[in-house]
Amino acid sequence: MTILVTGATGNVGRNVVEQLVNRGADVRVLVRDPSKANFPAGVEVAQGDLLDVDALRSAFSGVSTLFLLNGVVADEYTQALVALAVARELGIERIVYLSVIHSDIYVNVPHFAGKFGVERMIEQMGLNATILRPAYFMDNDITIKDVITGYGIYPMPVGSKGLAMIDARDVGEIAAIELIRRERSSTPLPLNRINLVGPDTLTGADAAAIWTGVLGRPIAYPGDDTAGFEQNLRQFMPSWMALDMRLMAERFLTDGMIPETGDVDRLTTLLGRPLRSYRDYAAQIAA
Repeated sequence: MTILVTGATGNVGRNVVEQLVNRGADVRVLVRDPSKANFPAGVEVAQGDLLDVDALRSAFSGVSTLFLLNGVVADEYTQALVALAVARELGIERIVYLSVIHSDIYVNVPHFAGKFGVERMIEQMGLNATILRPAYFMDNDITIKDVITGYGIYPMPVGSKGLAMIDARDVGEIAAIELIRRERSSTPLPLNRINLVGPDTLTGADAAAIWTGVLGRPIAYPGDDTAGFEQNLRQFMPSWMALDMRLMAERFLTDGMIPETGDVDRLTTLLGRPLRSYRDYAAQIAA
């Protein structure tokens, strides 16, 4: 049978596809523009988006397991609910959904609240799913590398509670492992949730200190200016998204993204290796 991956052209989605192919799975991807798709040999490409019900019905036909990833867009919540409704209609009983850690705590942050709503649908409708809840992606910091190296500051308002940052490659591999586990089970497996965290919980000062070590010169953490963060983001993203990111950063300051006891050990066992560290990621992108 076939595993369908949505969001397959993004950072996480591409890692999921690669890991599935490496494990011998039959993979189909849903993309808006097949001409821009560049996937390993053997990956089947279906055209459409998550609001096109006819395209979804076609893409989901013959699919046994679904990986549902929605980008942070204005209609993300509707996209997810529509996709799950079609999956349920077509009898897909094996699902892995990419949510976010503390979706039930960051209730005022739009994309967190939307993901928690999707989790509630999965639970209330009795869908057989693994809900993956990743913390902050280390990979987000590729966007601030030039600020770090050029201005000597780590500008993300991370705060002092700490974020258990995770590498998107680890997210993709864990997702693939769960997809294969569900795909190969003789019966649909019950609902479970997995927090996806990195090996270290880092404050803003910790991140700056890591960059200081990697670059061999002082990198400062200027503080927790979420208003300035929003204004900077408005230069290259819609105002609603910049506000969403500011609200998220404010919850970084008040709540952090803290693993539960046993999360790191569980993921290390699942992967059969240590989780990738932020220090290694910073060294990689600095090079």
